[in-house]
Amino acid sequence: MKYTTLLFDLDGTLVDSGEGIMRCAQYALAHMGIQVEDYRTLRAFVGPPLEDSFKDFYGMTGPEAQEAVLAYRERYFPIGIYEQTLYPGVLEMLDRLKEAGYSMTIATSKMNSQADRVVKELFPELSVRLDAVFGRDDAGLLHTKADVIQDGLRQLGQPDRRSLLMIGDRKFDIIGARQCGIDSLGVLYGYGNREELAAAGATYICQDFDDMLQLLAPMNTREQEIKSV
Repeated sequence: MKYTTLLFDLDGTLVDSGEGIMRCAQYALAHMGIQVEDYRTLRAFVGPPLEDSFKDFYGMTGPEAQEAVLAYRERYFPIGIYEQTLYPGVLEMLDRLKEAGYSMTIATSKMNSQADRVVKELFPELSVRLDAVFGRDDAGLLHTKADVIQDGLRQLGQPDRRSLLMIGDRKFDIIGARQCGIDSLGVLYGYGNREELAAAGATYICQDFDDMLQLLAPMNTREQEIKSV
């Protein structure tokens, strides 16, 4: 393959953080006077910036969305951040990609401080396999996934965009990559679906880690024989 650097989304791609995000969204909505009985109906909150979700899904104004975000964080930091797990097989997948020579980073719509805590404190075994973590800034200058990717490329020294591949589970990852002029790979085990990813213009769509590895780091015949023993 022509790629040398992989940019992974975090939520729904490397970690299954849906429960924490959805429960915190439910908590924030209750704070705003909106009762949601089943938190699992809030899957759409996994992926986009929080303030956008509160505006788009519940018609909140800018100040209302900001209040909802603050309420979300009241539950997220003491409770919600721990309601997530690594996807089974993710470390083995990253190890295979590292062995194949890829540089790997994270590009997430989480705030940088949140992403760093998840990757470095909760899942240090994930951190040691990655070269960098790029997220949204506290100053609010980086908002969209495209903003995060552009800032990540700046920090990487503006590599050839033909050598980059963005990997994520939602349309926001695919759209952000397209806006930055890089290829994208959508995964189906997260919180999006094939129709969403295809409509957003994903360069590739993969069912699972094995499918992804077959595309990015296929084993030769000898390696397959050894694995099958």
